[in-house]
Amino acid sequence: MLDRRTATILALALGLSAGAAAAQPYPARPVKMIVPFPPGGPVDVAARLIAQDLPRRLGQSVIVENRAGAAGSLGAKMAASADPDGYTLLCGNISTLVVLPAVTNNRDYDPSRVFAPVAKLAQNYEVLVVNPAFSVRSVPELVAHAKANPGKLNYGSAGVGNATHLAAELFKLKTGVDIVHIPYKGAAEAITGVLSRQVDMFFGDIGGIFPQLQEGTLRALAISSATRSALVPDLPTMIESGVPDYVVLTYTGVVAPAGTPASIIEKLNSAINASLISPEVAAAFAKLGAELRPASPADFAAFLVAETRRWSDLVKTANIKAE
Repeated sequence: MLDRRTATILALALGLSAGAAAAQPYPARPVKMIVPFPPGGPVDVAARLIAQDLPRRLGQSVIVENRAGAAGSLGAKMAASADPDGYTLLCGNISTLVVLPAVTNNRDYDPSRVFAPVAKLAQNYEVLVVNPAFSVRSVPELVAHAKANPGKLNYGSAGVGNATHLAAELFKLKTGVDIVHIPYKGAAEAITGVLSRQVDMFFGDIGGIFPQLQEGTLRALAISSATRSALVPDLPTMIESGVPDYVVLTYTGVVAPAGTPASIIEKLNSAINASLISPEVAAAFAKLGAELRPASPADFAAFLVAETRRWSDLVKTANIKAE
């Protein structure tokens, strides 16, 4: 009888303990934010800016973990397979959140199915850059040179299906040039490729290449925005440079594994949006030339649906496929 009573008491105590643990307000421990690219790129920078501010809003530290590989799909799949409890997030971009399913035959990864949108962080534009030693000084000169030397020029990207890849393929379609694609593992490596003249050009996020523009180690030819950027007001747009209807928007956003409770999604969204409008974080993003776009989870989801439709069409037209 005593043993039976003891067992009952222990069972009740364990049950109460488990219930108390489950009832703990989120988050009760540090949150991990996976970045599916190497350190130093635009997605990594955006994630770290947010991760530095979120602890004072969530009451727990946010740890950024770089898991690069396979154009971002390695880290994205890792985040998607995590428990949907709000303790593993993904800071993704156009490739991981929109394009990867269209450029691969691996259909087990569908961002719209495996992720729950949490918050859009910022949007930005691509800048076409070359090494200053390259003779061309404008987009028309580059197009003329490429047409006179078909297949002899190349461009670097941060990986197949990355925005840096899509921007170049859209450029090829709009101008009719033949330029060879050289994929790297991330934006930082692609920039190094241009600096060392391993590749002739790169369509890089303005925030990622701005330091090199200031130092003069890269030469910018045009920006992919509809109007000129305040960060580089003297730089013409692609449209001004003679490339019709050329606008490429890049962005970063946070998602959680599908099935994450709506209450946790809303709490994370509120905390991230509060970070974005804080003077310190807003100023840091402004230095990168990024436009902050706080949005609700529903609005971010609708944005991703529209982007998926747009870029899937380009992927089919350009026949972009990952190896």
